[in-house]
Amino acid sequence: MPKPTDIRLLSAEASTERIAYRAPMKFGGRVVNDVVLLHVTVDVELPGGRRATGLGSMPMGNVWAWPSAVVPAEKTLAAMVAFAERCVSEAHGSGLSGHPLDITRSLAEAHPQTAGEVTGALELVEAMPVLAQLVCASPLEAALHDAYGKVHDQNAYNLLGPDWVSADLAHYLSDDFVGEYLDRYTLREPKSRMPLYHLVGALDPLTDADNPQPVRDGLPETLPEWIAADGLTHLKIKLAGDDLAWDVDRVVAVESVAAEAQARRGCSQWNYSLDFNEKCANVDYILDFLAQVESRSPDAFRRVQYIEQPTHRDLAAHPENRMHAAAKIKPVVIDESLVDFESLLLCRELGYTGVALKACKGQTEALLMGAAAQKYGMFLCVQDLTCPGRSFLHSASLSARLPTVAAIEGNARQYCPAGNRAWADRYPGMFDVTDGTLGTAVLSGPGLGY
Repeated sequence: MPKPTDIRLLSAEASTERIAYRAPMKFGGRVVNDVVLLHVTVDVELPGGRRATGLGSMPMGNVWAWPSAVVPAEKTLAAMVAFAERCVSEAHGSGLSGHPLDITRSLAEAHPQTAGEVTGALELVEAMPVLAQLVCASPLEAALHDAYGKVHDQNAYNLLGPDWVSADLAHYLSDDFVGEYLDRYTLREPKSRMPLYHLVGALDPLTDADNPQPVRDGLPETLPEWIAADGLTHLKIKLAGDDLAWDVDRVVAVESVAAEAQARRGCSQWNYSLDFNEKCANVDYILDFLAQVESRSPDAFRRVQYIEQPTHRDLAAHPENRMHAAAKIKPVVIDESLVDFESLLLCRELGYTGVALKACKGQTEALLMGAAAQKYGMFLCVQDLTCPGRSFLHSASLSARLPTVAAIEGNARQYCPAGNRAWADRYPGMFDVTDGTLGTAVLSGPGLGY
């Protein structure tokens, strides 16, 4: 049933921006050197005539969302940008009304057809993955949620209860959620400060000896320099997943270098997350890896908070990849695998104990999956897509409003800091790291909080 608080979508526009990386980033065997951001602006109106503008932005992360073996990266990027622009164009002429949860769900119904038309027009031999479609639509979703909060002059995370949303979570998820709304699974105020997860990429130098061609742009370049500059307490380590000796050596080396750097600043407590980017063949690889790390460096093993997406993202196609044994040792979370509620339920059956949310999969989907993860007692984290500027603040606001998320990822400051420059003066506490933390209390304004 319509509510007087519902918005009507008046217009939507998109633009793109390319930003070069200061240093290459490697994950899952692939190297990224730049980013294309898609920016979206929407105008909305309340029944009484009040209007507001919402903004959204997100990297078109084709190398991550569409790692094709048959379609070149430049073509997957072109297809994703074209799809995103089509989504915005279709929204512009839709005249849809409702809460952003419902408007975004209605717009998503056209995604499969739109994706087919885009890939057909570009004569691609591979269908666009659902994950890529979610990434493309995410800046539009962000803009709609942002506009909804701004037209009501309130934070969008506080407009998720029955006074604002026409249906309970059972409508979006399952009967497990009858009578529940998203206000039950989100905070009314953002956490005041949150630790930052710093990325240790596969190409990143740990020491000066690993850095024969320094960038020399004034920013830290080695791990000890980053630890000293930002007081880091959380490190995310990218691993190969198909080279056991290298993976074990890398974690042991990170622990050795980090321990020396942390000792200099008098810090004895820090944490790791481990990201295999789907490259592990099976759970035995993970078990062997954990056993060897524990044997060689008990301290490194103890610091591991969770393991991210160790095996292939297509859970249904690989039911043999059961994680029960590994998840008894450390939480094992899905990232690329999480594209809808059904994939969350499947991951639980296969032994995964956590999920990684990403703002780039859409604000609506992130909120719904965050609620489901909490309902089922799963480990919950929010991951980054090397999001600069507005897209980083969006991701951070999501982290700050989900009660069981413990830290923020934000590696654009390492790889494409140019995308942060326009925002750093306005939100210094979100871009200047102090004692390894960011000041998320500022993300309390109207819309998505910034």
